Amino acid sequence: MSRRLIFDTSGASAAEFAIVLPILLLFLFGIVDAGRWIWTYNKAEKAAQMGARMAVVTSPVASSVSDSYLGACTPALTQGDLIPASCFSTITCTNAACSSGTEDAAAFQAIVTRMKYFLPELSADNVTIEYGPSGLGYAGNPHGPDLAPLVTVKIGTPTALQFTPITFLLLASMNMPPFTTTLTAEDLSGSQSN
Repeated sequence: MSRRLIFDTSGASAAEFAIVLPILLLFLFGIVDAGRWIWTYNKAEKAAQMGARMAVVTSPVASSVSDSYLGACTPALTQGDLIPASCFSTITCTNAACSSGTEDAAAFQAIVTRMKYFLPELSADNVTIEYGPSGLGYAGNPHGPDLAPLVTVKIGTPTALQFTPITFLLLASMNMPPFTTTLTAEDLSGSQSN
């Protein structure tokens, strides 16, 4: 009887399947996670692009972007003078505050809300908006802001965007890379974008 049991192979397929099944499931869920990662990556890129587009055509988040440059800089600028890039330092705005001037929280939230159309899991803590020097703008512009700064919208700073793969049984998350889009400011007025 024991000799017959030793040479019995009728359950070998089930044992082999039990050994291979976890590896097969790991590969299957890994492929699904890779697709989800790429999908989320694409959504985040599009959200950053839409945030930048919204930021360049609506009211600036930082009040100091709209400051007049008449008499500012060295040498002092007069009406119609080109504003040099060295006269304007980068202004960074997060959900909490801006590095210069006061923050228009409604303008910041409007940009984040537009970005959420593309990336619903985005929070305001994941977004940073920067206004940087471009060398474009004239002192004393009577029809709008003196400057046309470079507007950069970043996702993943100061708080990284999280991705939770199903391969880890939803027990672990990983940080996605930061996403950045920069455009030159257009009219910097209003509350609507196309």
